Amino acid sequence: MGGLYNGEGGRCHRADVPCPLAVEVEMEEAAQHTYTLDTHTGAESSVTISQYLYAHRHYSNLMVMEVLVLRRVTSEEPITVKMTSSFMPQSKDIDFEFGPDYKGGKHIRGQVKSAEYPGAPCPTVHLIWTPVPSMLTLPPEQSTARWGFILAAAGSLDAVEAVYDNGLNLMATGDLRPSHEKAWKELWLKSQVEVAGSESLCRAVIGCMFYLLSAFPSIHDTSGSFGGVSPGGLSNGGDGQDYWGHVFWDQDIWIYPTIALFYPKLARTVLEYRVGTIEGAKYNAHSQGYKGLKFPWESALSGREVCPSDIYGQQEIHINGDVTLAFQNYLYLTEDQSMFREGRGSEVIYGVADYWVSRVTWSQEEQKYHLLGVMPPDEYYFNVSNSVYTNTVAKFSLQFAVDLAALLQHPAPKEWQEVAEKLKIPFDQESQYHPEYDSYVKGHPVKQADTVMLGYPLGLPMLPEVRRNDLETYEPVTDPNGPAMAWSMFAIGWLELGEAEKAKGLLDKCFKNIQGPFQVWSESSDGSGAVNFLTGMGGFLQAVLFGYTGFRVQKESLAFSPILPNDISELSIRGVSYLGRQMDWLLRKDEVCVILREQANTVGNAVPYDLQVVLKESGFKIPLMPGQPVTFPRGPGCVCKLISTSFCWPL
Repeated sequence: MGGLYNGEGGRCHRADVPCPLAVEVEMEEAAQHTYTLDTHTGAESSVTISQYLYAHRHYSNLMVMEVLVLRRVTSEEPITVKMTSSFMPQSKDIDFEFGPDYKGGKHIRGQVKSAEYPGAPCPTVHLIWTPVPSMLTLPPEQSTARWGFILAAAGSLDAVEAVYDNGLNLMATGDLRPSHEKAWKELWLKSQVEVAGSESLCRAVIGCMFYLLSAFPSIHDTSGSFGGVSPGGLSNGGDGQDYWGHVFWDQDIWIYPTIALFYPKLARTVLEYRVGTIEGAKYNAHSQGYKGLKFPWESALSGREVCPSDIYGQQEIHINGDVTLAFQNYLYLTEDQSMFREGRGSEVIYGVADYWVSRVTWSQEEQKYHLLGVMPPDEYYFNVSNSVYTNTVAKFSLQFAVDLAALLQHPAPKEWQEVAEKLKIPFDQESQYHPEYDSYVKGHPVKQADTVMLGYPLGLPMLPEVRRNDLETYEPVTDPNGPAMAWSMFAIGWLELGEAEKAKGLLDKCFKNIQGPFQVWSESSDGSGAVNFLTGMGGFLQAVLFGYTGFRVQKESLAFSPILPNDISELSIRGVSYLGRQMDWLLRKDEVCVILREQANTVGNAVPYDLQVVLKESGFKIPLMPGQPVTFPRGPGCVCKLISTSFCWPL
């Protein structure tokens, strides 16, 4: 129920849904407690009592609690387990009432107290769950017993009953937990990242992948009810907590790229979420006096701006380009045109382009278009002119709109190309670096990665000298207590320049944000901020998956330029999805091995393409055949491209 919100406008926050399965398990005698997280399945004396809690991986609206009692020594005495619950059928956000019991399950239903905007419907929620007794007893003659309890949650009575029925059927056939584990196994078979040489890095990568995937629906989910990904995931989001459960650029820039590299179906759910907010984005643009679409800085369900502070919603407009970049990467990775034709993706791209054209101001003096009164990703500054990140991402989204229009044979307004070509990108010729915005004073503190993101993920062409100058300018003045993802972008920048050890030092800073025992991330290194901070995890994973490999999603290829620090002897990345094909990559100190899998991994109307590796230095082409490894040496400056033999764009 991540997309269930209560409150109007800036008071909108994820609604508090009480959980009947929030139960503490105790023995009558004193016992030792341990807690574990099994990322493979999403769930762990003489007597062992295990309590398992999991949101079902295949049925996203089903939560499960299981209690297992195991007796290792024969005894004539029963074993009694106390089940202590603090559950109350009430919420500060939802007016609940009891409904009739359903197949032995308790039922409450309710409606949030306030909609996002006047006249909007107030969403409803139904909960049905199996009652939890106050005690469980293992008889003397038994050595083991397992009890299962389920909770179904949905927005309508028919939906919640269907989910509950699924749960009952799975319990009856003994397939409740096996089906959950099977769904996780299916996900892990599609993506595996293993690091040899650094156990801490390997554990961090696995934990990050687990938590990111946990925020997404099943790959078999066709309900279309995905509510987007908030910086704190599903862990919280109440009033004033973890960004109220809202969706920011964190989803599209920080979390999405890793998911898209392996799971095109899950990547598409992110785009479909944005498509579902088109009407709200249109309202935002028009209410500010502009054309096209203005995606909100903070988004809930409708797409109207729900940021509690007006200045962010009005000025942090780079969100529009961030959304477009996700759509662009999806097309380049999948060639799935159905997302842009039948899926209304083209409306997003064209609407954003129209917004930029109406938002710019012409400077007669500079003969350039300007974007005035904006807040850059570095939120320490506001009401500035020509944020270099904002202008660059706007330029690229306009260019993509022109390209997409040509691909779909849609007439593109000439203003799209004109503004793209003449939009100012601030650059200091004397110091050979990019100022963060027009009046930025070199050496002033910044909150987080901003200008350094021009190289990655934006891909602005620049000389290595300029890339180095940007990194050296902003790294020393970046707030050491800023958000976790900042150092990942600096690390990627140094990896681009071939300085793996310098990058490692920056990436190591991220480990301060990881809290035991479950590899949970805090937003800041002192433990403050949002928890569990998926944004930091997303940046960290990009440093590994796009930094060490050098993967760059380009218009006609997947480029790569691998580099590993000294403490990593091998990096294995399995299940990379590109143009309907899945590949496994093995990076070692002196070589790269690529294996094309037999099965295709397509979405929409995309078809798998034949692929080949092109060595840039020699131009030599190596065809990829399913199941046959292709190995080639890796040396300094070795840049390669993975291209298709039949994928081309119109001129």
